[in-house]
Amino acid sequence: MNDVVVDVRNVTIRFNLASEKIDNLKEYVIKVLKRELLFQEFLAVKDASFQIRRGEAWGLVGSNGSGKSTLLKAICGILKPYKGEIIVNGVISPLLELGAGFDQNLTARENIFLNGTVLGHSMDYMHKHFDEIVEFSELQDFLDSPIKNFSSGMRARLGFAIATIVRPDILIVDEILAVGDYAFQQKCLKRMDEMMSGGTTLIFVSHSIDQVRELCDHAVWINKGDIMQVGPVDEVCDAYMESMEKKVAKK
Repeated sequence: MNDVVVDVRNVTIRFNLASEKIDNLKEYVIKVLKRELLFQEFLAVKDASFQIRRGEAWGLVGSNGSGKSTLLKAICGILKPYKGEIIVNGVISPLLELGAGFDQNLTARENIFLNGTVLGHSMDYMHKHFDEIVEFSELQDFLDSPIKNFSSGMRARLGFAIATIVRPDILIVDEILAVGDYAFQQKCLKRMDEMMSGGTTLIFVSHSIDQVRELCDHAVWINKGDIMQVGPVDEVCDAYMESMEKKVAKK
């Protein structure tokens, strides 16, 4: 039986960046129609290859703009590789932007059902898990308040509670633990650990190397789109941190 759940094969992801400044939409449309708009090729990910097996926990490390989030979006199917392919065997639950499906003018109660629908759950399913979501988010006193009055931490708590009521084959988490207090972060880490104990595969992005070391057993270090190292989490994190320390020392 093949236990590879994510197979990234020679993946390159390309964006076209406008090479000239355009101040308004009218000028942009005219240049597009006349085919006068010039673009500069930008490779966000370059020839990336690695395999993730069932039940493993992988961390993606690298500085801002290195291509981590772009690679995650490609694994989720949001972006299509310019070259190469990504084969996914299993159901993905992506936590790329908590609360992205919220309506700011609706209450938390209304948004629980709205966001659940966006994630593909039935009304019956959401009614069944409503109390669990509220208990985890600890927002019992704010259920009938509009989301627009919530802090970013409160929105993150509600979004995480909704997104993790299922136990997916593959859980993808991108920087969501940067929002919220310490207690919330520990609660999220505990839930992710429980999901992994049940066989869920984790792909995790965080600027907290300590969290990566704590949660993951493998890691990928990516720098400006280039895969620098793939392997056991401590080896990759050590190499990445050594590189960052040398970079700081040169300044």
